[in-house]
Amino acid sequence: MDDALIDTDTLSLERRSKLPGKGFFYPDSLDEDRAEERAREALSGAEAVVVTDSDADGLGCIALIREAYGAALDPDPFLARLERTVTDADDESGDGDDPVAAEASGAVEAAEADGDDGTDEDLPESSVALLPSGPHSFEEDLGYVAEYLDPGTDVFVCDICPDEFEYVEADLRTVVERAGAVRWFDHHQWDDDLAAGVAGLDIDLVVGESDEECSTDVTLRSLDYEFPDRFRELAAVTRDHDLWLNEDDRSDDLADYAYWTDAEEYAAVVGAYGADLPPAAEAYVAERRVEKERLIAKAVERAESHEVGAWTVGVTYGRCSQNEVADELRERGADAAVVVKPSGSASIRGSESFERCHEVARQVDGGGHPKASGCKPDVYDDMLDYARHWTSEGRATKRVILAAFERVAERAEAEAEAEADDEAAAETADAGAE
Repeated sequence: MDDALIDTDTLSLERRSKLPGKGFFYPDSLDEDRAEERAREALSGAEAVVVTDSDADGLGCIALIREAYGAALDPDPFLARLERTVTDADDESGDGDDPVAAEASGAVEAAEADGDDGTDEDLPESSVALLPSGPHSFEEDLGYVAEYLDPGTDVFVCDICPDEFEYVEADLRTVVERAGAVRWFDHHQWDDDLAAGVAGLDIDLVVGESDEECSTDVTLRSLDYEFPDRFRELAAVTRDHDLWLNEDDRSDDLADYAYWTDAEEYAAVVGAYGADLPPAAEAYVAERRVEKERLIAKAVERAESHEVGAWTVGVTYGRCSQNEVADELRERGADAAVVVKPSGSASIRGSESFERCHEVARQVDGGGHPKASGCKPDVYDDMLDYARHWTSEGRATKRVILAAFERVAERAEAEAEAEADDEAAAETADAGAE
């Protein structure tokens, strides 16, 4: 295939917003080979290993763990590389060029496409290994730990909740047998059987309240270490974003920086600076936000409202930052927002009037929090289905998710009716007693 066909950076904003990034077209088999090799190298000789979600919350956890182990990385080599990247992007843009077009095709993306992902040999490495993971890759990553972990190495799992205990039980047993200690810090919603199964393997499992703490909070209070004030502030600002509080402007900076840069760089920089990013990181975030804002605007323009039960659900499609899009849809009156991505996945965001996102997501191969969940409906059998997905702006996925909303609405209505019947029965009983 001609590389130009999947290089969306050269497309107009309208077309680019409808297609997934270049990485989508990279075969899973090749990606798995690279992931296994990186995991094997990272685990070799490590004093501890952290398997964590690669968002700001998960990476905040490894920054804390490395600090506690005395294994934090010097951020200066990462920042020097970042400064070169931003400078090159500025040079590419020129005085008279469209900054959006320049950013889309400039040195920021070129550096990343060339593999400048924080794994260069001249960058520092920590004795506390990092395995960036996520809900869709956790079982695979746990398998790498079970296979390549050096005996006696401490293992941490952060900001991840598996779908079912049976999916991870065998590898977890192997990890526990090989590890020095296994600790698990999270804040997602765990059912009793899952928690009992994990804790029953002699794993120190700490799960915080999902509407009160983020996983960085849980890690901070669970480690027996006197952290400097910057880490407590980092946890608070990370929580501000992860729980959708939106009370601290720095939380968006952290979330965007974690999303756009590589995991090692983020962990090193916030470990040294906390929630106040250094100038090089701030400049990089500002550079990337130029296009981000325009992609958000495209997704908001495409949004449609649907009345489902007692709720207004805003639904849209696009390659965009789902949180900001959801905020815009809520401001326009939506109780819940659905952002369908070109990759086939979808983000579901709630509000004070809708706290059942996880119930919707669980019906379409997903999960998460009451106010923030994700899913990827199983509606893609071949590339022709994906072609229809891109050209129809996610029509099939939208339909499946809205049907899930309908089922949740029916359940909510039945619950309300049952509660009303119980109240009426109680009132009748009280009247009879009088």
